[in-house]
Amino acid sequence: MRMDLNCDVGELPEALADGTQEAILRQVTSANIACGGHAGDPLMMRATIEQAQRCGTAIGAHPGYEDRANFGRIELKLSSGEVAASVYRQIFALAEVADRCGAHIGHVKPHGALYNLASRDRGIARAIADGVARWRRDVVLVGLAGSVMLKEFHTAGFAVAPEGFADRKYEGDGSLRARKFRDALLRDPAEAAAQALRMAKEGSVVAANGEVIPLKVETVCIHGDTPGAAQIAAAVRRALEDAGVALQALGG
Repeated sequence: MRMDLNCDVGELPEALADGTQEAILRQVTSANIACGGHAGDPLMMRATIEQAQRCGTAIGAHPGYEDRANFGRIELKLSSGEVAASVYRQIFALAEVADRCGAHIGHVKPHGALYNLASRDRGIARAIADGVARWRRDVVLVGLAGSVMLKEFHTAGFAVAPEGFADRKYEGDGSLRARKFRDALLRDPAEAAAQALRMAKEGSVVAANGEVIPLKVETVCIHGDTPGAAQIAAAVRRALEDAGVALQALGG
């Protein structure tokens, strides 16, 4: 079987400076690059794209709420039109940098609170799709496996990729456990690798309440700002490859 391994990057200048980001990019197959909304700027975008090119990692856009103070992880009260305009604005900013680097943006994945809201709110999911469509339609939209956002993205005419998370706990309804809970993040590389492998091979995940829930995914995410993200990425990749899972970028 084939699987994409993705990571949210272009968010932390310190990770760029100390080599952590490039170490992550050497393990994953797709990079979701912050577009200046919740994090990033043109210089960070360019440096991240260039790293991804050196590592042979596919690139995608990672738009979120334009709220840098809260890293895009607080839900904002925006209209559908405002969400669509913001998504378009951010993707266009990354696309300008990518064009100068000779790079191709092949997918789009919303970030943080925008992603979580879209997973349960059809109107917001449609607004994200509308924003992307103002730019291009020949990209893959990434969304939470089993959620309404994937259905709305597909209805809007996009190819979609159901996503699971190696480094996050789940609730029994398939949503991500809120970060306010101490066990929301999986920081142990072995635990994250085991969860990713279960998603890939069994199509399920064990929720925080112990319930086994179905979760069919095509791409598995590691957050670039999770402590020990480079070690987690390496452990996840090794576990998947050892199990015979072929890693391939979205759209590859």
